[in-house]
Amino acid sequence: MLRSWRRSFLKAVLVSAVNLLLARHLAYAQDLEPRAYSAAPVGLNFLAAGFSDSTGDVSLDPSLPITGLKANIDSYTLGYERTFGVLGRSASFGIVVPELHGDLSGQVLGAGDRVSRTGIGDVRMRLAVNLFGGPALTPVEFADRRRSTALGTSVIVIMPTGQYNPEHLINVGSNRWAIKPEIGLSQPLGKFFVEAYTGVWLYSNNNDYFNGHKRSQNAIYTLQLHGGYNFRPNLWLAADVTYYTGGRTAIDGAFGEDQQSALRYGLTLSVPLVSTMSAKLAWSSSLHEGSGGNYQTFGVTLQYFWRGGRIAKIN
Repeated sequence: MLRSWRRSFLKAVLVSAVNLLLARHLAYAQDLEPRAYSAAPVGLNFLAAGFSDSTGDVSLDPSLPITGLKANIDSYTLGYERTFGVLGRSASFGIVVPELHGDLSGQVLGAGDRVSRTGIGDVRMRLAVNLFGGPALTPVEFADRRRSTALGTSVIVIMPTGQYNPEHLINVGSNRWAIKPEIGLSQPLGKFFVEAYTGVWLYSNNNDYFNGHKRSQNAIYTLQLHGGYNFRPNLWLAADVTYYTGGRTAIDGAFGEDQQSALRYGLTLSVPLVSTMSAKLAWSSSLHEGSGGNYQTFGVTLQYFWRGGRIAKIN
């Protein structure tokens, strides 16, 4: 009976790990995002469909008899974005709805075990405004512009809209709000560009965590660096690096030993398909993961854009 109870407890740890990985994947899926503050003409609509796959090893408390943990997380996203002007500056608003599937397997007390979860995740919204170097321009004006330094700011909000059941440790939804204010700088250098963003994730409490407990989380501080080359309009390649730290969690006020500290790097390639559609291919991996594990992520996004009721050509 003791062995059965212990195995049930360890399986709960596996389930909790899947929940954590899904939440982290949703929150950080776009934290290697070059050109997030690049200028665009106003009045454009963007429709994007994406898929990403993350695989890797998972790190848990080494005192637990759980070994060989491997995770696979698939994310399917559908998003819409609109560009517009605010007080003469270019701005944009976007919304993304994800569907997530997480699968984690490993050895529990020497026997194989597996946990999985699928469902609609929390909706993510982003409002961005250029503060300097990004005037609101029509597509014709934009085509004749001279590229210059751009400074922008944004706010990302993740709403607690995903599937959530407080009787389960495993959930796709997080049952809390997450807000990330950020500031970003983009500097063109001929056909090259360099970018730097810094922000902070702030979280509300989950007051209905697993049968009525309260789960809180400290802020997570982020930094992104990007450098790339524009071959021609919509065809560019970027090298990406991101670092984040913080995020220690507490259950009913008791903090765990789960401080996060991670350094990731990757590549992003944007390829025009036709005049109104492009594809973005992305790969990233862990250079250092202080908590959670070592992951590689591959993703592809198809993007279609138009202006008002007419097709927009940006070349």
